[in-house]
Amino acid sequence: MTTSSARRRLRIVSAVSGAVLLFAALLVGCGSSQEGGTAEGSVKIDHKFGQTTVPADPKRVVTVGWTDQDFVLPLGVVPVSTREFSENYDTLPWVEAATNGKGLPTWGSDEIDFEAIAAQKPDLIFAIYETIDQQTYDRLSQIAPTVIQSSEYADEETPWNVQLLTTGKALGKEAQAQELEDRVQSRIDDARKSNPEFDGKTAVVDFGPSQGGHYLLGENDPRRSLFTAMGFKTQDVVGDVSEEKLGLLDRDILFVNGGSAQELLASPAFARLNVVRDGRTLYTNFDSKLSDSLTYSGPDALLYALDILTPQLANALNGRPVADLANA
Repeated sequence: MTTSSARRRLRIVSAVSGAVLLFAALLVGCGSSQEGGTAEGSVKIDHKFGQTTVPADPKRVVTVGWTDQDFVLPLGVVPVSTREFSENYDTLPWVEAATNGKGLPTWGSDEIDFEAIAAQKPDLIFAIYETIDQQTYDRLSQIAPTVIQSSEYADEETPWNVQLLTTGKALGKEAQAQELEDRVQSRIDDARKSNPEFDGKTAVVDFGPSQGGHYLLGENDPRRSLFTAMGFKTQDVVGDVSEEKLGLLDRDILFVNGGSAQELLASPAFARLNVVRDGRTLYTNFDSKLSDSLTYSGPDALLYALDILTPQLANALNGRPVADLANA
């Protein structure tokens, strides 16, 4: 993964460009998603800025949120364009299956390119996993009906199942979305039932230490949602942790996303942690499918992560050797 990709993945609030102007010709006839009555078969999606009316059976879907494509694909809809997040996305097994190995075209990455999005002539835009302000929403909804997060959650903290069901409703595939949620929840329930020792233990998720720092993911960050769903508690501290305060990582389980054991053990303070010395630490890197599965956290991604993490977390808590997950 390139340095620029790693920086994108460490972002907390994404940059939104206000500098790119739309050509007026691209906006003719698009209209606002909040105007007019409800056509037959259309659905209304409530969100933090009001309500969006989505036409029935949208054909040209564009995703703007960092991970929105991972919730559209399992519902049988291949977006005409998506936002580039992980450079490895097209090679992930669930993505290859959904696209027949063809991958997905992208309109850009760091900043929202309104002109490039409009050029795709979408009839529906998803911008759920993104920090969308009123101005950005207004500009996107001039291009096409735009679905964003509800006011119930902080920006970029919509739970995976809520994002899935919202996506399913907008696409007219509510039943299919509910089936996917049930399937994932059933697997999570099985993992907890088979491993009661997970409940109440504290799992620290350390994100991005290979970049020279430690960032601990909080309770509502979707990138650690699977650990919470499996019964693990979250550490008290969220955000950057200095080398002098690495003791904050010393809890029941430590999951390092973005650094190898060799890299981390070069720090004496890290190597002295009981959770490290006792073999209760799991490591993966940003190029791994496991890292991508936790980052995107769509239903198929979570199923992939469950297969890998469940036995390794059990090993760590029961004194058994854990696998190197660098290439998992």
